[in-house]
Amino acid sequence: MKLLLIGMGPGIGLSVVRRFGREGFEALLVARNAEKLKGFEQALAHEGIQSRGYPCDIADEAAFSALLQQLAEEHPDLDVLHYNASAFNPAPPTAVSLPVFHSDFRINVVGALLAAQAFVPRMKERGSGTVFITGGGSALKAPAELVSLSIGKAGVRNLAMCLAEECAPHGIRVGTVTVCGMVQPGTKYDPDHIADLFWEMYQTPPASWKREIVL
Repeated sequence: MKLLLIGMGPGIGLSVVRRFGREGFEALLVARNAEKLKGFEQALAHEGIQSRGYPCDIADEAAFSALLQQLAEEHPDLDVLHYNASAFNPAPPTAVSLPVFHSDFRINVVGALLAAQAFVPRMKERGSGTVFITGGGSALKAPAELVSLSIGKAGVRNLAMCLAEECAPHGIRVGTVTVCGMVQPGTKYDPDHIADLFWEMYQTPPASWKREIVL
């Protein structure tokens, strides 16, 4: 079993990989920083979880698309695609820099679309697969100072819903956990708790599938 986690980091990403890794999943990790990816690989190996990192700047559409196509060719049997990437650059609508907004949108929304376009066709051929997207509460209640993130989270939430409708007839499950708070250990938004929610979703039978959990 294989999980591709795009947007690997020390919070939700690491917790999800650990949760699925304990169940026997091999993890493919994508993030911008190669050195940090190596550190994750080593830490996971000590826990008995097999992983491999692929450094890439998700905002670089050409490079990211090339990596996705490579991974899709190498892993046509991918079980779980999880898009966890997010860009956070606070600014109100009248002050946000357009280049920053464009870059954030590529990370928050376009990257998820590209990942789906790379892997969902192969899942359709198999008649199985799971796509997860990490959502955010700013999609539901948009603070003025978070215009870029809010539009990104609203966009990727709608993408998840559109994907879910497209994919359901093909045996592919699509779901999102919308996290309405700051991710922090020991709180309601503990990354391990969020990872457990994704695992619970993964175990849900198709007849009982829910496209979104709002936390």
